[in-house]
Amino acid sequence: MADHLVVVDFEATCEENARIYPQEIIEFPAVLVNAATGLLVSEFRTYVRPRHHPRLTAFCTKLTGIQQDQVDGGVEISEALAKHDAWLAASGADKNRLAVVTWGDWDCKTMLEFECRFKGIAKPAYFDRWVNLRVPFEAAFGPGRRNLQEAIREAGLQWIGRLHCGLDDARNTAYLLVELMRRGVAISITGSLAPALAPKKQDEIRPQPPAQPVGPNLSMWGGGAGAVPCCCYCGVTSRCGMVMAPGPMQGRCFYGCGNCTPAFGPKCPFFLWAA
Repeated sequence: MADHLVVVDFEATCEENARIYPQEIIEFPAVLVNAATGLLVSEFRTYVRPRHHPRLTAFCTKLTGIQQDQVDGGVEISEALAKHDAWLAASGADKNRLAVVTWGDWDCKTMLEFECRFKGIAKPAYFDRWVNLRVPFEAAFGPGRRNLQEAIREAGLQWIGRLHCGLDDARNTAYLLVELMRRGVAISITGSLAPALAPKKQDEIRPQPPAQPVGPNLSMWGGGAGAVPCCCYCGVTSRCGMVMAPGPMQGRCFYGCGNCTPAFGPKCPFFLWAA
């Protein structure tokens, strides 16, 4: 097992009862835990400036407590990743002996993976494998859907801080992690991202005639003989599409969720540019 466990809990742009696309991380917090002693070694947080939806919604501010001036003074996600790497090094954590811990799979499997793919950013490899703390928690306390606050109470701990503040959520997840370790619960990797298959050259992509568009700027097709045989987060074959909006990306092909329908749109945020 790892020498250190780094607990992350991202906050992202959001709107009440609506989907923001693309969703972007606005708070990047982490708590470093010594795997041998269970001590919290260090903390990290930086706010991240969203590129596509720079103005936070009133709902997002109310939910997370993050203010507009905090994201305006934040950094790009690429710089946030670099700062996180530098913090780990300064804290004495070996990235090859490190395990990421989350509550749920969303942070690593969906949010960070999608944003880095969408923006063409290379992320550290240690984010490709993680411990979903729900799994060892249910092994100790029994199956059942619980949110993080409920799990904290069930473990006999006291919630500390503000719910949906990323750093406070990461701290409470770290306290729960340490409590499970104290009880002798096995902590091991539960999720990972398989390497994406390399896309073919754009001139080899032969999509089928377009079906119903999924939005004003994007149009989706079925798989087709020339489509990349990779899967979206739903586990089904991704679908080929093309940017329709005028601009520098017009005519460029991409791969999106294979569960996309005209009525409801994509069911997951998978996105990959074709080469």
